[in-house]
Amino acid sequence: MERIAIIGGGRIGEALLSGLLSSGWSDIVVTSRREARVAELHERHNVEATTSNTNAVQGAAIIVIAVKPQDIDALLEEIGPLLTTEQTVLSVAAAIPTKRIEARIADGVPVVRAMPNSPSTVHEGMAGISAGAHANDTHLAQAEEVLSHLGRVVRVQEDAMDAITAVSGSGPAYFALLAEAMIEAGILLGLSREISTTLVVQTMLGTGKQLRDEKMHPVELRESVTSPGGTTIAAIRELEQAGVRAAFLNAIQAAMTRARELADGG
Repeated sequence: MERIAIIGGGRIGEALLSGLLSSGWSDIVVTSRREARVAELHERHNVEATTSNTNAVQGAAIIVIAVKPQDIDALLEEIGPLLTTEQTVLSVAAAIPTKRIEARIADGVPVVRAMPNSPSTVHEGMAGISAGAHANDTHLAQAEEVLSHLGRVVRVQEDAMDAITAVSGSGPAYFALLAEAMIEAGILLGLSREISTTLVVQTMLGTGKQLRDEKMHPVELRESVTSPGGTTIAAIRELEQAGVRAAFLNAIQAAMTRARELADGG
C-alpha cells in the first residue's frame, strides 16, 4: 500500500483522509500548521499527524496538496526541492495551474491537478483531474484512486479545468441558492421553515439520484413530471419568462471567466 501525505488538514484534506481510512487505506500522514489541529486529527482518526510538511513528504508515494491557494507558493518553496520523480503530486488547490507548481518543485516530478467540490466532505463529491507536463496515465490513475474516495472523478485536459470549476466547483452554491429560494417559497405558501427545508432538500437529493442512477436525461425527467395544463408547466412558464435558463448560462460563463483570471494571478 502506497504512503500518502495529505498536506493541509482542512475540510477537503480531512474528508479525503476519512474516505481513504474507510476504504482500508492506513499508510497516511496529514499535516496542519496548528498544533491543536494536529492533535485533533490524530485523536479523531488515529493517524500520524504533524506540523512538519518536510517530514511528511519524505517516503510518501503521493503528496496531496490541500492548502489554500494563497498558501501554495510558501509550501512549494518549503517542500519543492525535496520531491523526487518517484513521487506524484496531487494538487486540489483551486485555480492553481500545474505549470505554476512545476516551476517551484524539483524538475520532472509528475503533477496532477484536481478540482473537487464541497460535497466531497460527505463523500458525494465531483472532481475533474488533468495531467501536468510530466504526468502520464499511471499518475492519473493514482489520482483517480485517491479521489474516488470523495465521490466521482472525470479526466479532462487542463484547459477545461476552469470550466470544471465553473460548473461543479461552484455548482453547490447554485443549488444552495435555488434551495434557499424554494424554501422561502414554501414559507410564503404557509409551510413551516422546517417542513419546507425537508421537502426541498430531499427533493433535490432524490432528483439528483434519479438523474444519476436511472441515467435519465434532464429533459426526460422534467417531461415525466410535467402534465398538460398542470401545476408544473404553469411554474416552468414563469421560470422561462423570467429568463432563468439564460441566467444560469451567463452565471456559469462568468464563473469560468473569473476562474481564468484567478489562474493568471488576477
